[in-house]
Amino acid sequence: MADAHADDDPAQLLQDFVNTLDIDSGTEGIASPADLAGWLAGRGLVPPGTPAGPTDLSTAITLREGLREAMAAHHGPQEADFPGELDDALSALPLRVGLTGPRPALVPLDPPPTAAAGLARIAAAIMDTAAAGTWPRLKVCQEGTCRWAFLDTSKNRSRSWCSMRTCGNRTKTRAYRARNRT
Repeated sequence: MADAHADDDPAQLLQDFVNTLDIDSGTEGIASPADLAGWLAGRGLVPPGTPAGPTDLSTAITLREGLREAMAAHHGPQEADFPGELDDALSALPLRVGLTGPRPALVPLDPPPTAAAGLARIAAAIMDTAAAGTWPRLKVCQEGTCRWAFLDTSKNRSRSWCSMRTCGNRTKTRAYRARNRT
């Protein structure tokens, strides 16, 4: 499917998808099937007007939270497995291995345009980021009240917070106050 977003960075797509839930403010960007359909269409993953149902919404939320958990594991040893819920969500999506292009890749089954096909495009972005080397750099903020997804562009891949100014400062201030209370 050709669209305005076809050249978008797959890491940015995954980051944006995980960030549809803003834990800090409690804002849910895909609270209903209609919200999901609008989000997918807004990113060019499905044609405008493609419907989404309750099952699609459930799969999307499971996919999103599984991705968040997988990104949180990127702060530790790189041998971490995909969370089981993420594996379940991925197995429900219409994907196949494609052998066209420079390397094998997961590709969504196109027809007919469905919300599940849009979610499959998000799943395919996981493989695209792995091939590009950015998958292990996708992380979530270690501040427990935040959990915002970000791309760690630090040289040594050690970034812990989405923003040093906000979440890093909160964490360090709490640690400082805890040390000084004792």
